[in-house]
Amino acid sequence: MICLGIEATAHTFGIGICDDKGNVLANERDMYKPKTGWGIIPMDAGKHHLEVAPKILEQALKTAKLTMDDINLISYSRGPGLPPCLYKGKDFAIETAKKYKKPLVGVNHCVSHIEIGRQTTGLKNPVVVYVSGANTQIISFSEGKYRIFGECMDIGVGNALDKFGRAMGLDFPQAPEIEQIALKGKWVDLPYVVKGMDLSFSGILTSCIQKREKGESLENLCYSIQETFFSMLTEVTERALAHLGKSEVLLTGGVAANKRLQQMLKTMAKERGGKFEVVPRDLSGDQGAMIAWNGIIAYKSEQKMNPDKADVDSRWRTDDVEISWIS
Repeated sequence: MICLGIEATAHTFGIGICDDKGNVLANERDMYKPKTGWGIIPMDAGKHHLEVAPKILEQALKTAKLTMDDINLISYSRGPGLPPCLYKGKDFAIETAKKYKKPLVGVNHCVSHIEIGRQTTGLKNPVVVYVSGANTQIISFSEGKYRIFGECMDIGVGNALDKFGRAMGLDFPQAPEIEQIALKGKWVDLPYVVKGMDLSFSGILTSCIQKREKGESLENLCYSIQETFFSMLTEVTERALAHLGKSEVLLTGGVAANKRLQQMLKTMAKERGGKFEVVPRDLSGDQGAMIAWNGIIAYKSEQKMNPDKADVDSRWRTDDVEISWIS
């Protein structure tokens, strides 16, 4: 079986193609970039997705050396995400499925990040550290669903880093630039906000901006905001491992590409005698390959959809999804 997956939850429109062995045959994408550099304008992002969709489909098929006749299934990111983006992805998926008479399945964007991570790393039952722009969750599978054992209470770690970067005048996306600037910085004190298993980033963000206004160096603040955010994440991940009695840690999502976060989690897992794995960099951010792979395993477990009833759910939580492909 070969599936074509369509990703359109936020700034990226992507189309990936996977087979049922987990091989990524194509993974093409195009990212919307706001003209002002001050974050995503949802309606403009949706227009971008509509404009680039035919070109990205053509590129994906060319890369995979396939035609639509070779495609057995189409999947799309049903949610969560920005509604104007989700609807454009859903509409293109329906149009393509009907035109080429292919079955259609809608999948959860967050679960797709987990599943592409499990597939590429070989981890079976890990504690998952899912970190992206809008999402920060500590997750593990139990009794038919991915259960959330800790999460952000305000903004996701990726958005927090990007907001700090915007306040510092950095270009979009800001988080990768912060990572590089942090290499030259030194520690300054910041708040540390862990409440049980949950995390809060907004107050730390405000403190960083205030310190910059008082003359603290950008290098020191980039270093310290990363150290603080990632220490918080490592703490709650270690607590989840102890509570669940598990020994595997999977890092996935866009922020998983950050080398410092990888280093912290790897050290923690090693000290506990556990195993740490991170999703490959080209599959860490938003892209269609993870949607295609999730589409295959969902479809094979009888999660099918009538194209005429296909919809989106911008608030579809990770722990609302029935994980029928894991026994």
